[in-house]
Amino acid sequence: MRNYFKIISVTLIIFLLSSNVALANPSKANNKLVIDARAAIAMDKETGVVLYEKNSRELIPMASTTKIMTSLIAINNGNIDEKVTISKKSAAIHGSTVGYKEGEEITIRELLYGLMFKSGNDAAVAIAEGVGGSIEGFLKLMNEYALQIGLRDTHFETPHGLDSENHYTTAYDLALLTTKAKNNEIFNEIVGSKVIDPEKYNFTRGYNNINKLLYQVPEATGVKTGYTGNAGKCLVSSFDVNGHEIVVVTLNCIERWRESKKIFEYVKDHYNYETIAQENQVIDKITLEDNKGEIELLCKENIVIPKKADSKYEVEVVKAENNLPKVISKDMILGHLSIKQDDKVICKVNLYSNTDNNRENLIDKIKNKISSSRK
Repeated sequence: MRNYFKIISVTLIIFLLSSNVALANPSKANNKLVIDARAAIAMDKETGVVLYEKNSRELIPMASTTKIMTSLIAINNGNIDEKVTISKKSAAIHGSTVGYKEGEEITIRELLYGLMFKSGNDAAVAIAEGVGGSIEGFLKLMNEYALQIGLRDTHFETPHGLDSENHYTTAYDLALLTTKAKNNEIFNEIVGSKVIDPEKYNFTRGYNNINKLLYQVPEATGVKTGYTGNAGKCLVSSFDVNGHEIVVVTLNCIERWRESKKIFEYVKDHYNYETIAQENQVIDKITLEDNKGEIELLCKENIVIPKKADSKYEVEVVKAENNLPKVISKDMILGHLSIKQDDKVICKVNLYSNTDNNRENLIDKIKNKISSSRK
């Protein structure tokens, strides 16, 4: 990796990324992407950087793309090899179904394939009842987790996505949810597969994935279709771009397959990935008062960002130099990298102390001991 970290000032910009970086197809750098969808977005899976967006913060129904959250909650909260008995409510649900019969016993793992391959509303109800104890209990888990991961404009009223007044999301939130889900190995195995034979996990039946992009685009890696009268045709998809994964969302999009593929090709043609920092790299340091030493600031992960040819990038080191605690422990957050594209922050990464440091004097120690004894 090239050494970009030449310090210019204590807390401000540490480098500018050059504007003459070669792109995969620089002749297309000024092309404007026009997408025929009510809302759409492309997001880098690792950094959350937005690569394209159209009305991505608009509240909108999301149909069966809801099932991305349903599957993730089931994986995170249930024993997926536990069997669930199909209830009358599950067997009677309308819309797209697998065709489970009341009284059948199906593992949650198999229900997940029915959910994500066949968009089974019966699978969604069975999962909700099996994992949450009831649909209402499962919805509580869905909405709590949505807030936990930062989905600020999302609310779930069903586990399947059939039209309901207060069931909505945004393209941005749906992409963010999917980046979280794609970090789960079980989820990835399911949504990236085309066919599952019953023998593999001792299922009651085999399943074929209805996601056409898996068959049409070699770089496609998932994720979920959706359709209702209010939501229109929806699609969340993911693609491999030179070893890096992106998530694409198109909502209320008649030509969802074509438009999602168009967004993928736009990203592939207009972005290159470049390493900004490496795992365990020392980025900067803080000099302590009264010659009490220095604290190195460590980046704990590989930072690789997608870069566009006609944009200007800069990275700023922000350090917590004022009001530092007198006792600094290793791995304490003492700053962050702020990555900007055209003066807009697109990514922040925490920086950590690389060592312990104790600058307490005797009086400080006595005060702290007295304070602790009073608690």
